[in-house]
Amino acid sequence: MQDSYSSLINRFLDYVSYDTQSSEEAEGCPSTPKQLDFARHLADSLEELGLEDVTMDEQGYIYATLPSNVPADVSTIGFIAHYDTSPDCSGANIRPRIVENYDGGDIVLDAAEGIVTSPKMFPEMLDHVGEDLIVTDGHTLLGADDKAGIAEIVEAMARLMDNPDIPHGRVRIAFNPDEEIGRGAHLFDVERFGAEWAYTMDGSEVGELEYENFNAASATIRIRGLNVHPGYAKDKMLNACIIATQFADAMPKDEVPERTEGYEGFYHLTGIRATVEEATLSYIIRDHDRQRFEERKTFVADLAAVFEERYGKGSVTADIRDQYYNMKQQLEGKEHIIDIARRAIEQAGVECKVRAIRGGTDGAQLSFKGLPCPNIFAGGLNFHGRHEFVPIQSMQKAVQTIINICRIVAE
Repeated sequence: MQDSYSSLINRFLDYVSYDTQSSEEAEGCPSTPKQLDFARHLADSLEELGLEDVTMDEQGYIYATLPSNVPADVSTIGFIAHYDTSPDCSGANIRPRIVENYDGGDIVLDAAEGIVTSPKMFPEMLDHVGEDLIVTDGHTLLGADDKAGIAEIVEAMARLMDNPDIPHGRVRIAFNPDEEIGRGAHLFDVERFGAEWAYTMDGSEVGELEYENFNAASATIRIRGLNVHPGYAKDKMLNACIIATQFADAMPKDEVPERTEGYEGFYHLTGIRATVEEATLSYIIRDHDRQRFEERKTFVADLAAVFEERYGKGSVTADIRDQYYNMKQQLEGKEHIIDIARRAIEQAGVECKVRAIRGGTDGAQLSFKGLPCPNIFAGGLNFHGRHEFVPIQSMQKAVQTIINICRIVAE
């Protein structure tokens, strides 16, 4: 195979030039029309590459096939990545640059505004000394979540096509919108995809292999106040802003993302909108343990009921909706799917790090739709913010891991 990975880098830089930020406020799919602009571009590039059965539906789900090059009856497997970027940080006008041979010090993203990515805050940077890091200009996210995964999948397919001596069965690939808002797998056509199992290339640090994730729910607390002229408000006004702060203060103080790790779950307040007349608090609820997850949802519902009793019927309501569940139970009895990925990672010269995801992927929902789908590293770090970066060497290892999986399955 060719030694240069310039095509991988060029693919990634091309992909992140498109703004594909999704939106939790929108109801349609994709949640933002601009995602379709990138989807059309990506679908066209897959056809130009020579992949077969390239299709894109009205919602922007893209499917394509790399035909088998072996005569034996080999399992059809798949690789999946999402192309939307997080609503948490702008994805418009991304200006990436490459820091070659990173020396372990601070990386100045914008000197004029004093925006610096430092190993003092992000010590994981020190694991990549001597490598080449793609960083932002300090004003947007990078989009490695998950356009690094897309670039790696496409690069691996291109390399398999260029190297027919590497055996592989039929490989299906798919790219989808709206993963960042929990809807990426909602309209994914598992039957049309037609794979026995798949892998999402949506993990973080090089070597990661994940097949446990949070059970997840959203909770929207709606508060109805009563606005009265403040000069005559005594014993009449119900200030929804005050009630909202009281509700937030009643939530567990230590069960939040910034104070938990590993298998510890949390409640995460993601937004507040408030006036005297009405207020809304948006939470996400997370736990690896299903029973504890159900208890967390009950706690929020019960707390809303307590507040409603305090302030009157209909004053405080909770809308709690499940988003996805822990995929681990769907992979029981299918350990070969994990073993193949582990071998492929190790054969790429990387230590395999099996970890539980403190989050979720489309693979979690797809596993419950009948498509077992563990998650493999894409290499990026510090997702969803201006300090996001991806080592090129990690992306190279991800490409090799994909190729190894295809070869191992065929062999």
